[in-house]
Amino acid sequence: MATPSPVGLKQSYRCVSSLQQFYSGGAFAVASDGAFLACACGDQIKVVDASDASVRATLDGDSEAVTALALSPDDRFLFSASHSRLIRVWDLSSLKCIRSWKGHDGPVMGMACHSSGGLIATAGADKRVCVWDVDGGFCTHFFKGHQDVVTSIAFHSDPNRLLLFSGSNDASIRVWNLESKKCVAVLEKHFSPVTSLALSEDGQTLLSAGRDKVVNIWDLRNYSFKITVPAYEMVETVSVIQLGTSLSACLGLSELPSGKRKASSSPIYFLTVGERGIVRIWNSEGAVCIYEQQSSDATISSDKEDSRRGFTSAVILPSDQGLLCVTADQQFLFYSPIKSVERAFELNLHKRLVGYNEEILDMRFLGEDEEYLAVATNLEQVRVYDVASMSCAYVLSGHTDIVVCLDTCISSSGRPLVVTGSKDNSVSNLPSKTQCFNGVTSYFYMRPI
Repeated sequence: MATPSPVGLKQSYRCVSSLQQFYSGGAFAVASDGAFLACACGDQIKVVDASDASVRATLDGDSEAVTALALSPDDRFLFSASHSRLIRVWDLSSLKCIRSWKGHDGPVMGMACHSSGGLIATAGADKRVCVWDVDGGFCTHFFKGHQDVVTSIAFHSDPNRLLLFSGSNDASIRVWNLESKKCVAVLEKHFSPVTSLALSEDGQTLLSAGRDKVVNIWDLRNYSFKITVPAYEMVETVSVIQLGTSLSACLGLSELPSGKRKASSSPIYFLTVGERGIVRIWNSEGAVCIYEQQSSDATISSDKEDSRRGFTSAVILPSDQGLLCVTADQQFLFYSPIKSVERAFELNLHKRLVGYNEEILDMRFLGEDEEYLAVATNLEQVRVYDVASMSCAYVLSGHTDIVVCLDTCISSSGRPLVVTGSKDNSVSNLPSKTQCFNGVTSYFYMRPI
């Protein structure tokens, strides 16, 4: 009788799904319909599906880190800049660079595309502002006047008003007229770098945010200062809530009849995000905060200057898609407003995409059908991913230092648990029910060996 041959192990495997790095921090751009993101990833650009974090395409760079990104209004073209000072135009249908040029004497720190799609403006570390013809790749305007790095830039929302706004580390905002090619106003009320600019829906008001923990509001009819809104945190982004979005609906703001414009005296509703890692919504009338998140979903970290950083940016998504916030540890948090009993509404975190996991130290499958994956990285938290979508479903917190190992087990009562060990010399028990992760159930403290 022949001896049966031993069962051999499979020699080759097919990748079913992967958790890829797609964002290293800094520049990103969101499609006009919110369907995809363009993210800086070192010297590359990753085009990422916003639904499941899958990488649609990778655009190779020039070996220098990407510093600025912007999309054309129709999302056909992507504009990028890197530390090499090279500005590129990418055709997203062919994924090819169709034009490139250099124009600044330092890195480009910010970009904005005109609503016509024919012009882009660049803010430079060389203290200059440039405007470029997209088709020709030549400079149409070259502005000097700032005394420090130009950090933020925006075109006027009305395409018939050829105005450009720039904010700088010199704490000033300059208004440039593209027809006369002159600076028509210098707005000075900040005492720290200007981080963000936003225009009201009627185009008559400018909002500016800064690291001096305030939002200033300006009247663009005569370039006069109107009011300071104290935010009590370093603000990274200010954004006006437009009519027709889910946020405006929750605030009870209704669409105006066709052909009617909002009165210039009407209050402006806007949101801010910054170092505290929470979203706040304000009414310009009386400078009142009308909504504040109860707790932060961001990991609060510190940069090299020891400044606390929670949220680094925020974008109000179109239609009923809600709000996107970006964290200092490269996470994209998607919020949708929902009705609340206690307040007018709450922001519900319904999706979390992680752009960068650093070094992965340990991982284990969770759930009856192994539909979740718990991952320990160079963080104090454990990230739990939905295997089907590869989005981060939960973040388990409790440790004060890096989690170095984890495992899953079933308790004597039949309760599934995640057990974690950390550099804070503790071992923690966390419930691993896939329906809810409530937090740490117990700690075991150990002396360092």
